[in-house]
Amino acid sequence: MKVKKIPMRTCVVTREKYPKSELVRVLRTPLNEVIVDMTGKQNGRGAYLKLDHEVIAKAKKTKILNRTLEVEIPDTIYEELEALVK
Repeated sequence: MKVKKIPMRTCVVTREKYPKSELVRVLRTPLNEVIVDMTGKQNGRGAYLKLDHEVIAKAKKTKILNRTLEVEIPDTIYEELEALVK
């Protein structure tokens, strides 16, 4: 029997590889809106983050999502990510 391949993605903050299901995708849509993509399948430029308080705080402090997605990230996105951790 074939073993199913698990898709791996890299967290933009920690630079560690995790299974795609353990990360959350922050997405810049073609209309330059920023959303949290829970399905991982929407169109646009995405960046993956580990769901952890420290990782989200570091992403906000270093503004790594701003550089990765090349757009200003509103505070509401960070608040939504924090809510997902709980």
